[in-house]
Amino acid sequence: MDFTKDELAHWLKSQGIAPYRAGQILRWVYLRQEDVFEKMTDIGKSLRSLLSGHFVVHRLLKVRTELSKDGTQKYLFLLNDGNFIESVLIPERDHFTLCISSQVGCAQGCRFCLTGRFGFVRNLTAGEIVAQVRDVLRETDVSKPLSNIVFMGMGEPLANYSNLTRAIHILTDSAVGLKFSNRKVTVSTAGLVPKLRKLGADTRVNLAISLNATDNDTRNKLMPINRKYPIETLLDACRSYPLSPGRRIFFEYILIKGVNDTEQDAIRLCKLLRSLKAKVNLIPFNAFEGSKFSRPSDRVVNRFRDILLENRYTAVIRLSKGQDISAACGQLSGKGV
Repeated sequence: MDFTKDELAHWLKSQGIAPYRAGQILRWVYLRQEDVFEKMTDIGKSLRSLLSGHFVVHRLLKVRTELSKDGTQKYLFLLNDGNFIESVLIPERDHFTLCISSQVGCAQGCRFCLTGRFGFVRNLTAGEIVAQVRDVLRETDVSKPLSNIVFMGMGEPLANYSNLTRAIHILTDSAVGLKFSNRKVTVSTAGLVPKLRKLGADTRVNLAISLNATDNDTRNKLMPINRKYPIETLLDACRSYPLSPGRRIFFEYILIKGVNDTEQDAIRLCKLLRSLKAKVNLIPFNAFEGSKFSRPSDRVVNRFRDILLENRYTAVIRLSKGQDISAACGQLSGKGV
């Protein structure tokens, strides 16, 4: 699963095997969920033997699944090297959304996020990213499709750019991959501006910006990356991000009591986003052990949203699911048993 179709075809060709076999092999892996080469019955025995000698189709070891009272499921997966990651399956009205991780830990150090407290360990491979989706797909309730993928789990996706984009191409390959629509895949970033510009050229997925403040002093305190790529630089990159007709950039704004939740903040946010095709997701802060932050009152949250609506922005309050199992936005840790 670390190979794209073209890469596998190139490897097969180097072994004297017709490149078209790559499609056959990957359809078994992704569409039929097969892990054993010997069971790929439309492939000759000699090729099956060759594949078995060079590759494995790896599944993540599911250590624990926690079920929230709202139906959200959090998976704790053990990687081959002993590290852990978490993925979250979120039930929506007519579909499921899967929140997946791109790194073990995170180097960004955002103060409102538990993941960053454990530091950065390593990047996930493309295969480890894709495996989260493939493994959960195998056991998802067939009454509703798993149609949406969000890179909002552990890690900063754009800091693992090569593996991120390889995984996206596998996830969205409509012939031999997992057949997700580009419109249903969203990458969230804290603001790695150079890679953000590349993402727009290399993929057609949705972009979500973790903004969380309307002035640089506040954002510096919440998100250290802002010292390198301040708000003005980040928004300039967003203005040049290629968008298909009808699509917008999602701006995620975590509302923290007494930090970034005033009416003045809402007014400044309206001014900052004026020249952008933007949709704002307001996320009341999700508490975790050791944090000094707290959630604003419903009255404050609603007033913040109303100011955005009055200024003709699309603004939605996202009430994070899975809070009772620490599966909500900012609560993932990848902590093992």
